Amino acid sequence: MQVREVMTTPVQIVAPETRLNEIARLMRDEDIGSVPVARNDRLVGVVTDRDLVIRGLADGAAIEEKHASDVMSPRVLYCMQNDSVEDVLRNMGEMRVRRLPVVDADKRLVGVVSIGDLSGAAHPTESGKSLQEISTNAR
Repeated sequence: MQVREVMTTPVQIVAPETRLNEIARLMRDEDIGSVPVARNDRLVGVVTDRDLVIRGLADGAAIEEKHASDVMSPRVLYCMQNDSVEDVLRNMGEMRVRRLPVVDADKRLVGVVSIGDLSGAAHPTESGKSLQEISTNAR
């Protein structure tokens, strides 16, 4: 089975200049834990709920003055829509991440896939192993 069969679409994205309070509301309203950051249809980062807390709130600066570009993780990990569920699940375990943006052959964002999306489609042994790796030290 391929990632495209289990990924979530459409994807909520934000621009680098989007204010953090807008991102927090989006995460709350859409019940999501991360938002890809894009400029001109290209991924430039990802803001997670953890980024909001650790990089956005913990230093005591006014959240109203901060933007996605101030807290996003610029190293964008992603998978391809044609990748197999098992391969992506294994990679997520090794990278210790719970979700990944999904891109097409032109590296355009087409979806997001989470550990939950993949777990139901993969062999239980692979799901369990990846979940254990992710839970050990998730980013």
